Amino acid sequence: MATKKQVNPTRMELTKLKKKLATAIRGHKLLKDKRDELMRQFLDLVRENKALRERVEEGIARANKDFVLARAGMEDEEINAAFMAPRQSVSLEARFKNVMSVDVPVFEYRTKTADENDIFSYGYAFTSSDLDGAVASLSTVLQDMLKLAEVEKSCQLMASEIEKTRRRVNALEHVMIPDTQEQIKYIQMKLDENERSTQIRLMKVKDMMLEETHHYKEKMAEKLKDILAENATEPDAGIV
Repeated sequence: MATKKQVNPTRMELTKLKKKLATAIRGHKLLKDKRDELMRQFLDLVRENKALRERVEEGIARANKDFVLARAGMEDEEINAAFMAPRQSVSLEARFKNVMSVDVPVFEYRTKTADENDIFSYGYAFTSSDLDGAVASLSTVLQDMLKLAEVEKSCQLMASEIEKTRRRVNALEHVMIPDTQEQIKYIQMKLDENERSTQIRLMKVKDMMLEETHHYKEKMAEKLKDILAENATEPDAGIV
């Protein structure tokens, strides 16, 4: 069992703890809103990631199938010679986008030329159509592969941020806020107790000062003595 933090039961400490509690409650609400929004965007990314992965795997499987067929109909030397002098190249630019305080990557790629036929670095006379299909399939799936890498990395970063935010929310909700409320309650009880003790002391001091000034006890004793004396000297009403 954790030891509770000792606090000084003073009004300054009480004011400080009340400000701390208000800040913790506001931060708890903001973190919960952030966690909920991160979860919503994370689920959207997960669905997009699933669709992209299925499309990429399907494209890669189709390209591999075409390559197998092309290798079956062509010699290895012919395939190596076909890809020896590529006409197209791709450049990739990576930047970051802030999503709910999470820097997620954004990939942008550019081709050397805008002509779609430049993906074929060979002539059509000595190659098979299966090789053309394999190259076209890989060219089509390249953009989806880059997007898949971007989305998967974003999912990893957002999942890590969701976990950290969840821990902070739980720490505020189950540890910091209850402890601060307990400390405030303790200080208020101590202050009320001190205030009652001070009032009792003041009342006793007041009684002592009044007694010292007016001698109430002596006067009451003398008055009581006179009453007893009068009762003792009065004749019995039943005796003639």
